[in-house]
Amino acid sequence: MRRIELGIPVRCSDELFGELADVVVDPIRRRVTHLVVQPHHRHRLARLVPVALVAAGVDEREIMLSATAAEVRRFEPIWQFAYLRLSGVPLEDPDWDVGIEEVFALPYYETAGLGPLPPVDEPYISLTYDRIPKGEVEIRRASEVLSSDGDRIGHVDGFIVDAEDQISHLVLERGHLWGRREITIPMGLVAKVETDKVTLTASKDEVRRLAPVPVVRPC
Repeated sequence: MRRIELGIPVRCSDELFGELADVVVDPIRRRVTHLVVQPHHRHRLARLVPVALVAAGVDEREIMLSATAAEVRRFEPIWQFAYLRLSGVPLEDPDWDVGIEEVFALPYYETAGLGPLPPVDEPYISLTYDRIPKGEVEIRRASEVLSSDGDRIGHVDGFIVDAEDQISHLVLERGHLWGRREITIPMGLVAKVETDKVTLTASKDEVRRLAPVPVVRPC
């Protein structure tokens, strides 16, 4: 078993590349398929890296890839920008889905001395989104975890996976109910994994009774 912690440094075979921004998961098989790696806080340069390139090792303070930084930069970029009608679809592609997205409101413009622009039938919006493989979902560190009774009990900190990258546990980071500690949640208690959200079959009281795990942080 090994832990995949969101935000942990990612090192290529020749140099430090950046950090693990997100993970891409097959929600049916409950398996990590790709890592979203990026230079530090530069998501526009993030790349979609197959999880098979994670090198074997015991150091949980960083992820090692069996590829050079140049090879990683040649992988698919994940960040996309779209400007479209409010009812529009940012991506129609048989091979790709929309992952985590951020919507930006249409700015309020005034023409020189003429007041605001007249309203339009349907406004346009600008948004950024991650492009992920079809049928898969994307999880980031801010992704919320909901109990079976609909309460937000914390957010995803990482996953524990086996040698086949099958997820055995979700790591929940310090919801306000428990202070500064983490709890590992068996995947048997996970009802659904969606982009940016995980829903449990357990109530918040049942989650409260699960054992905490030690917090391992990068140096």
